[in-house]
Amino acid sequence: MSKPIIYGHEMSSVVRSVLMVAKAINLDYEYKEVDFDAGDNVTEHFLKMNPLHTVPTMDDDGLYLGESHAIGPYLIQQYGKSDDLYPRDDLRNRARIDQMLHFDNGILYWNCIRGIVMPIYNRGAATIAPAVLEEVDKAYGFMEKFLEADVYLVGDSLTVADLACGASISSLFELVPADPEKYPNLHAWFKRIQGLPYYEEANGRGNARYIEMLESKRRKEGE
Repeated sequence: MSKPIIYGHEMSSVVRSVLMVAKAINLDYEYKEVDFDAGDNVTEHFLKMNPLHTVPTMDDDGLYLGESHAIGPYLIQQYGKSDDLYPRDDLRNRARIDQMLHFDNGILYWNCIRGIVMPIYNRGAATIAPAVLEEVDKAYGFMEKFLEADVYLVGDSLTVADLACGASISSLFELVPADPEKYPNLHAWFKRIQGLPYYEEANGRGNARYIEMLESKRRKEGE
């Protein structure tokens, strides 16, 4: 059986979340960086795997998945030596993890990250729209509430929800800094995520590239 192939671009927060999962479970995998400018994501082969032509995309011996919040849990259940990151038998906690994965996808990624970056991509916007800033502040407030009772998003141990939301928050904190006095739980949690031994390789490096790229687009617009 061949090892899983992950197609991605390390600047993408949703790709980085999958890479953190892969590192967390010591997955033996192949990584292929997708060059969008070269059209890697619209080849016949890629579109067969993922008609949405997005990253991350995974090929595991003919199983194709094109959504990070599906890929992460699948890899844990298929290849993880334990199910601590996504428990098989604890339905209640798994439901809470799923809730946070949907929160990451719908709120942190679509409402906040895309709300900020698409105007930068499309027209080099130098400022963030007030309505989007309000959405980000609301999201930080939700995270602060989620973290009132536990040190991680679901209980007292790391789960795939922390890795997914951690990748998103790492980008959002650079784009819209959060007041540590207003959001102490959120900042303490994120420091724990940054302390993971694989954080820099799987997330930090790509996030730095991502922020630099966005700032470069902003600078060009202002010239």
